Amino acid sequence: MSMDTRIAELRKRREAIQLGGGSDKLEKHRAQGKLTARERVAALTDAGSFQETGLFAEHRATLFGMAGKEAPADGVICGAATVHGRLIHLASQDFTVLGGSAGELHSTKVAEIMEQSLKTGSPFVFINDSGGARVQEGIDSLSGYGKVFHTNVMLSGAVPQISLICGPCAGGAAYSPALTDFIIQTRQAQMFITGPQVIKQVTGEAVTADQLGGADAHMTNSGVVHFIAGNDEEAILLCQKLLSFLPSNNLEDPPVFPSDGNVDANPVLNGIVPDDPKQPYDVRDVILNVVDNGDFLEAQSGYAPNIVIGFGRILGRSVGIIANQPAYLAGVLDINASTKASRFIRFCNAFNIALLTFVDVPGFLPGVQQEHNGIIRHGAKMLFAYSAATVPKITVVLRKSYGGAYLAMCGKDLGADRTFAWPTAEIAVMGAEGAVEIVFRKEIQEAEDKAARRKELIEKYREVFANPYVSAGRRLVDDIIEPPETRRMIAQSLEYLNTKRELRPAKKHGLIPL
Repeated sequence: MSMDTRIAELRKRREAIQLGGGSDKLEKHRAQGKLTARERVAALTDAGSFQETGLFAEHRATLFGMAGKEAPADGVICGAATVHGRLIHLASQDFTVLGGSAGELHSTKVAEIMEQSLKTGSPFVFINDSGGARVQEGIDSLSGYGKVFHTNVMLSGAVPQISLICGPCAGGAAYSPALTDFIIQTRQAQMFITGPQVIKQVTGEAVTADQLGGADAHMTNSGVVHFIAGNDEEAILLCQKLLSFLPSNNLEDPPVFPSDGNVDANPVLNGIVPDDPKQPYDVRDVILNVVDNGDFLEAQSGYAPNIVIGFGRILGRSVGIIANQPAYLAGVLDINASTKASRFIRFCNAFNIALLTFVDVPGFLPGVQQEHNGIIRHGAKMLFAYSAATVPKITVVLRKSYGGAYLAMCGKDLGADRTFAWPTAEIAVMGAEGAVEIVFRKEIQEAEDKAARRKELIEKYREVFANPYVSAGRRLVDDIIEPPETRRMIAQSLEYLNTKRELRPAKKHGLIPL
């Protein structure tokens, strides 16, 4: 057989495999408004950069009709590529091949490409579109899942892991995304452990797949997903943007983008925080007027909206931003907000991303339900995460900063490297109203005009204690700054803290109160 004949045979086989489940199934997939598995890879990666591995992989199952059954690439496309010139490794499940089901070889391919990601210090992106475990392969399928989960944990904290949920992600398959750092889910996708039919049989609850595991359900209720995309194309753009803020691995710093060096005073910041300490405002207006080009990538925007997290840049340098949101629940810290922020803080610390914290917090949310559901345990995560973080930590107190929440939002004693306060800052053990009821209860009760005396004492307490000058006098605030100077002060601090090193006691790891 001549070389030309052999090459023709190779090309024929390659073309057949690249069709996945066949032209009909590919067209049916596109008709649902989705990209195919290979189209997703092409859209995500730089043109001509994708190097596939395992194209000719074949399963070895023989039971339950699997003998001789073709499954091109075993339903998952794996390989290496570049995204905006930077190396990543990826896997993309092909729903047109046996419903994208994960068998032994399918999962082994994924785990092996994940290992390549770890060896090369490059991010791993997993595009999920699968009906779940390949039941025909029985326990071998579960073993494959186990390999993937174990490798997810090996990668954790070493290289960034991003999951795209572009179709079904059911049963055990959902735990791999849950072990990754960020999840982007499209509105065409659903993710759940137990489907609607089984839930109906077991509990009697009637629910649709979208109500159970749709993007909105996970953003608003469960907090499982970090970003919602309208379609596959938007999900891929979000993934590319997210990658631009991140280093390739934990031994590198995030990429620094070109900057014009502009840190001119921004007078807009003078008019954002209201004079009335009880009046709400959107803290994102502060963030957008501080970061480069008003470019802020917010994560988990619909979950625990009383705290805002996300990525921005200051003079081209990536920063992880945590901010209380006075526009929702007055910016109070509750269970969900504490967990949301703590996980983000730990991610930034693992990947050398400086932490920028904007504070306007009245305290932890009071209530029987919060106490019984463990606000002590969950709130302690914030204290742990900030204290354990060794990256540069910059805190700006905008308005209220009361009680334990003052500490939980990276107060000086939790290791903040720079703490700035606006003139509007009120830093105290508690709000003036509550403090007066405790400190001056007797005086109020003895006063002829109790309401007038109470008001007078509140103003006195606020003047004496609830301002930034007492904290500055105690060295708990490094400087009181004019709001328009905020960007300049942060930029300068990041420059000076760029070489920060902080040694910690030798141990396997701390024990965060999970």
